[in-house]
Amino acid sequence: MPPVLPTRASLADDLAELGVRPGAVVLVHARMSAVGDVEQPPGAPARDPVAEPLLGALRDVLGRRGTVVVPSFTEGNSMSSRVHRRRTAGMTAAQRTAFRTRMPAFEADHSPSDGMGRFAETVRRAAGARRSGHPQTSFVALGARAPEAVARHGETCHLGEESPLRWLYDVGARVLLIGVGYQVCSAFHLAEYRLPNPPRRDYACVVVRKGKAVWISYEDVDLDDTDFTDLGTDYEKSDLDRNSSRILRGPVGGAETRSLVMRDAVDFAVPWLSEKRPRGTLPT
Repeated sequence: MPPVLPTRASLADDLAELGVRPGAVVLVHARMSAVGDVEQPPGAPARDPVAEPLLGALRDVLGRRGTVVVPSFTEGNSMSSRVHRRRTAGMTAAQRTAFRTRMPAFEADHSPSDGMGRFAETVRRAAGARRSGHPQTSFVALGARAPEAVARHGETCHLGEESPLRWLYDVGARVLLIGVGYQVCSAFHLAEYRLPNPPRRDYACVVVRKGKAVWISYEDVDLDDTDFTDLGTDYEKSDLDRNSSRILRGPVGGAETRSLVMRDAVDFAVPWLSEKRPRGTLPT
């Protein structure tokens, strides 16, 4: 028997219960197999049977003045990322060199996201979507404030004050974790930039410049999400202790979902990370 899929209308009802309101801005992390189906096999129809209704439901609830934002990261174009280290593990030096010559160069208008899931790709391909220009940690926005959301993203700032995360913080965005945990909550990365003297590292990735693939390098904060699950657990405990309902919980289709006020989450994360991470200590 085929799986029972949630409808656009039922998803809209679920989202409204989680604090999504007309005119709002939402940053969405979502796993479609948790919402109401199984992963699509190769050769499946281009129309996603859950991602498209979910996007439609979000736009229905947000209305014409609302905006959806998703991460559209592209770790596959970097030789300083965990993805690259995993994909080249066990290769000889010659094999790694050959692999790097085949790595896709980033183009904001064309490069698919890498490992961000079907919902992020559905938003990226939607008519009217706008994408920020960072070659590794871009964001895609769709809706009334999409141009504002992605207008500022410095090439040497992954997820800090010159990224869409700062804009999302300033406008009071809500974060939706749909079928995923805190380990993928990109909003917490903004807090890393607000720590005193955060550790930094070198990054390198390949981008398109004047029609040619060019390698660029830069220094930025050494991003570390290994403790985000613990951070989220303590944030939820704090919310329960205060009885403040900053975190709303409920289903979106079949997916357990958390709905956070981004500003509150980031403001909690800064002192938490300051205490848990010794200054100047590099993540392992």
